[in-house]
Amino acid sequence: MVFAPDTEVALRSVVNLVNTGANGAEQLATAADLDRFLAAEGFSGSRTGDAAELASVRRLRAVLTALWTADETGAVEAANRLLREAQALPQLVRHDGWDWHLHATAPEAPLADRMGTEAAMAILDVIRSREMDRMRVCAADDCDAVLLDLSRNRSKRYCDTGNCANRAHVAAYRARKAAS
Repeated sequence: MVFAPDTEVALRSVVNLVNTGANGAEQLATAADLDRFLAAEGFSGSRTGDAAELASVRRLRAVLTALWTADETGAVEAANRLLREAQALPQLVRHDGWDWHLHATAPEAPLADRMGTEAAMAILDVIRSREMDRMRVCAADDCDAVLLDLSRNRSKRYCDTGNCANRAHVAAYRARKAAS
């Protein structure tokens, strides 16, 4: 394990959120799409379930997409801005079968604030650990999805949104065969 368990969960949620808009697709088109996403990610706390909430999560996705590819200074500024805007106040909590972990917003805070704060805190952990090189964009030429490389040897190059790795390996194989 590279990071604390709650940090890894938050980072995977960031990847999954960013990738809901990858490659020109829109996987958060409706409130029902957001409901499914939040259920899959295990987000708890209050919800309004309205169009404004969906729009705020989509705006957060854009911020996190830019943050994911920012340099260290840009990532720190963006993460700090997310924490400031949510008026974050870190504290340890236990809920829903989770042992002690950090939350920095109240359960009744707006959804995008809770999601942004969780993402910002996780990314700040990545920065403090000097591990930003684990935050990557898919190496496939036709893909702009992001990935989190938690492998020991830092070898993950392709996202999990489709079959990018398989397509790249097949293309390389065909190129080798054509050259021989």
